[in-house]
Amino acid sequence: MELMNGENVALNKLGDPETQTGKTYRSININHYATKKSAAQSMLDVALLMANSSQLKTVIYVGPQYRFYIPLLVLLSVSITLQVIVGLLLVFIVKYDLNDVRKHAKLNWMNNVATVFVFFTVLINIFITALGFEGQHLRQSPSTVMSISEPVILPLPDNLNVTGGN
Repeated sequence: MELMNGENVALNKLGDPETQTGKTYRSININHYATKKSAAQSMLDVALLMANSSQLKTVIYVGPQYRFYIPLLVLLSVSITLQVIVGLLLVFIVKYDLNDVRKHAKLNWMNNVATVFVFFTVLINIFITALGFEGQHLRQSPSTVMSISEPVILPLPDNLNVTGGN
């Protein structure tokens, strides 16, 4: 298949061993491929964002008495920030047309930045996992159940027929 407007690229040509088997191969639409790739990457980014948000909530709940409280708070905040930036970069990458040669440099730069941020996010999440709560007890919050003390029973008087006085 020939190059048509830079959109369809042939994956094989006549004379290739694959074409001699009689199988028909479809051409690939680069924009469609990039959009699917970015959408899949965004879904994974959202899943990690939700996991990190849950971990952040747990760290805040446990409180400062946990020995890795500050490091976990910082690492989770940095990880969430990087994930939001990567998500925004992926939205902008999908927005641009890959066939516009003038945009190639910008798209390449954005893709490289997103890749570096994803690498650092994975690295940070390794440290988050290492500092995590395996085997740790969560903070024992004070009981919210109101306790009622046992009533005090006074002894009965010896002579029940006496009404008072003498």
